[in-house]
Amino acid sequence: MGENEFIKYLDKNSNDRIRIYLLVEKGNIKDIILQFESFIQGKWHPIVRYDCAHGFFHRDEMFPDGTKEKQVIEFNDLDAALTYAEQDLKDRWEYYKNRFLRGLKNDK
Repeated sequence: MGENEFIKYLDKNSNDRIRIYLLVEKGNIKDIILQFESFIQGKWHPIVRYDCAHGFFHRDEMFPDGTKEKQVIEFNDLDAALTYAEQDLKDRWEYYKNRFLRGLKNDK
């Protein structure tokens, strides 16, 4: 069984990134975690996470007040889920970040 962890940066300033964890067994993906994080006010904040915790593939959107919004996403295999999650984060990271930032402003 092999575990791989790596980071992909989304912007040239390295303030926005996707942290990726894969558990692979005999060439098959057994577990995935993709987390979009942004460096805001001097620290890294998790904003969106895709994973298989709780026994199913889903997306958690995190908010500055500590709440999470969970959405189940159904896929037949984790290869397709991985592709979907990574593409969603690459395509929509600015939207997710702006929504998080609006939450920070509202908390003040």
